[in-house]
Amino acid sequence: MQDYEALRRTMVDTQVRPNDVTEYPIIDAFLRLPRERFVPAGLEPAAYLGENLPLGADRVMLEPRTLAKMLDALDVRPDELALVIGAGTGYAAAALGLLAAAVVAVEEDPSLAAEARTALAEVGADTVILEEGPLAEGAAAQGPYDAILIEGGVEVVSDAILRQLKEDGGRIAALFVDGEFGEVRIGHARPGGVDWRAAFNAGAPILPSFRKPPAFAL
Repeated sequence: MQDYEALRRTMVDTQVRPNDVTEYPIIDAFLRLPRERFVPAGLEPAAYLGENLPLGADRVMLEPRTLAKMLDALDVRPDELALVIGAGTGYAAAALGLLAAAVVAVEEDPSLAAEARTALAEVGADTVILEEGPLAEGAAAQGPYDAILIEGGVEVVSDAILRQLKEDGGRIAALFVDGEFGEVRIGHARPGGVDWRAAFNAGAPILPSFRKPPAFAL
């Protein structure tokens, strides 16, 4: 029998705190949330490892370090509205739900959405609203958002997504992938556009709807 509470503490002490994530609300969220309830059946023993966990079809549950640092960089406050694109099984949305006033989580894979609904209900994540639909469309009807987190790799982020940020002060975290290299960038909405800044290196498969359009050869 795994001692998941002990594994959560070890995860925080070895993967989160040493990577300059010291904000108490984030630490508390990672200690409170039973990550093992959000992984696919059979992967529970791997729930607290420091690696992305496969969800099928090139989708992953981000490693604890990457997610914690993304949340830290977003600096989400208790009165804010957040959006998670690519909710997967719901762990990132549940974590954000402990930081923000409310979270909208979008997932396009029906089986993952079903798993997320079950897991979110089990942990009592009543501040999270799960919507099933295309990831590339986000959830404009519920916005604009103070913070957006894309859970998966991207090559581009569409204007349709960026327009869902609050015009002044909205933030977005995305993991840009170029070949073998990945870099999380934080975008800050400003009048006239979004100002992107590099935050840290990480890796994840590219979400299909966030790939660059193929170039046409002459």
